[in-house]
Amino acid sequence: MQGHKGTYKLTDMTTLAERMKLARKHANLTQKALAEKAGVEQPVISQLETGKNQQSVHLAKFAHLCGVSAIWLSDGIGSMTDKVTGESNVSMAKQPAELYRYPVISWVSAGAWEEAVQPYPDGFSDRYELSDYDSKGPAFWLEVKGDSMTAPTGTSVPEGMLILVDTEADVKPGKLVIAKLPASNEATFKKLVDDGGVRYLKPLNPAYKMVELDENCRIIGVAVRMTGKL
Repeated sequence: MQGHKGTYKLTDMTTLAERMKLARKHANLTQKALAEKAGVEQPVISQLETGKNQQSVHLAKFAHLCGVSAIWLSDGIGSMTDKVTGESNVSMAKQPAELYRYPVISWVSAGAWEEAVQPYPDGFSDRYELSDYDSKGPAFWLEVKGDSMTAPTGTSVPEGMLILVDTEADVKPGKLVIAKLPASNEATFKKLVDDGGVRYLKPLNPAYKMVELDENCRIIGVAVRMTGKL
């Protein structure tokens, strides 16, 4: 296990909660959407994914709807997509060989990133999320707050979305970045733009103003993945 991430083979998903979440993401379904398709209440799925419930009579149905192996989902035996029978609402594309585990941290912690003595060790956060993204450096998830990155058209990152931040990804205009402004102890999430050689932090929401990126501002990392609110 590395300090900033852990690597998981698909067959290493040892808990039902982890397998359930991975199966749902494989099908590109929210908890609400999967619940509606299965004819159950959303808390049934939420409790499985948080580990509050360790079993359900609906597991075979969930496996079918997510296009994964029922025995893999229920008992962790075999591969995720082995021996899937019947019709499926997802394609059986080859799955990534590895997943990476990153901590979900606060915006204050993100703002203090450069002052940290070392990358967050395993166990620093009480919440971790998986991604197929192999980061170049220490990485972490942030939950988007407010509506400054909610756009009326085009790319939009609304409140509640999780963004994965790679602190050593290439920083260049056009990227969505996490930055630290001198007037705040929290990090901020904006699009980096260049206008005549001057760089700005631009909200995707036109109701908010751009901020010039001067020598007192620093870029902490680049948003490289985004996942929807459950």
